Amino acid sequence: MRLTILALDGVFDTGLTVLLDTFAMANELAAAQGFASAPFDVSLVGVRRRIRTALGFSTTVESIGSVRRSDWVVVPALNAKDPDQLVGALGRRDVREAVEFLRLSHAEGSGMAAACIGTFLLAETGLLDQREATTSWPLAPLFRQRYPAVRLDDSQIVLASGQIVTAGAMMGHLDLALWLVRHASPELATLVARLMLIDNRTSQARYIIPDHIAHADPLTMRFDRWAREHLAEGFSLQKAASALSVHTRTLQRRTQMVLGKSPLAFFQDLRVQRAQQLVTQGCDLETVAREVGYADSATLRALLRRRLGRGVRELRAEMR
Repeated sequence: MRLTILALDGVFDTGLTVLLDTFAMANELAAAQGFASAPFDVSLVGVRRRIRTALGFSTTVESIGSVRRSDWVVVPALNAKDPDQLVGALGRRDVREAVEFLRLSHAEGSGMAAACIGTFLLAETGLLDQREATTSWPLAPLFRQRYPAVRLDDSQIVLASGQIVTAGAMMGHLDLALWLVRHASPELATLVARLMLIDNRTSQARYIIPDHIAHADPLTMRFDRWAREHLAEGFSLQKAASALSVHTRTLQRRTQMVLGKSPLAFFQDLRVQRAQQLVTQGCDLETVAREVGYADSATLRALLRRRLGRGVRELRAEMR
């Protein structure tokens, strides 16, 4: 499998090296297992012949003008975590040239893969329009605003849509790399995962901090504050809208646009987050249930298992 990794100035160091290390490890293990040839032919390319990473390391890369057709073009993240900083970076000349390179590569038949903020570069091409995709969850509000035609599901760590695959925040680079290894050889991917201690993670929902994304918008931030004050009472859309001095439809539209979910779904997220905090602090489960508006602990126990994939004992054990 021929892979082209597109690296630009300011690339996120960990994302880039995770990709390179995982494919190198896969080739080493393949040789040890008696593969006739290395399964991955990896090229590091850029708009310029030399790039500087976000942490200041410098390396020479191949020019995109000399790249042969690849099976996959892989886009690691730029280190631009702030929305304003990211919008500025997307306007850079080298980024615009990289976006055009991605369009041409896709037209020539290459698959497209991106992780974290790298998904923004793919979205800039228009190739994600009307497709399912995921991205770095803290920047999901900006993604939804900038690319409304993309069917974003930021709860997912990896989402494949045809010959385009996207991955979630930061260490999603690792999940993306393993997905590509698995695409070439499931058996080899199992060996790589074991040796590199890569867990089988299918969702980034458990990592999302609800109030972090809510603060991307003034109204959703106010709704977040109201919701936290009323967790024990249960949810009422009418009461929430009245307290915020907006129409119910306005609140629904705004939460859907910024958070990608209804006011009720966000309220439920806050309930789960608060319950998880109290459980890990050792609080009695009946007390926790009352704190977050559930009639009994059995309902709460089932909710935590369903939403977090772990039971009460496991949650408490994680904090020891």
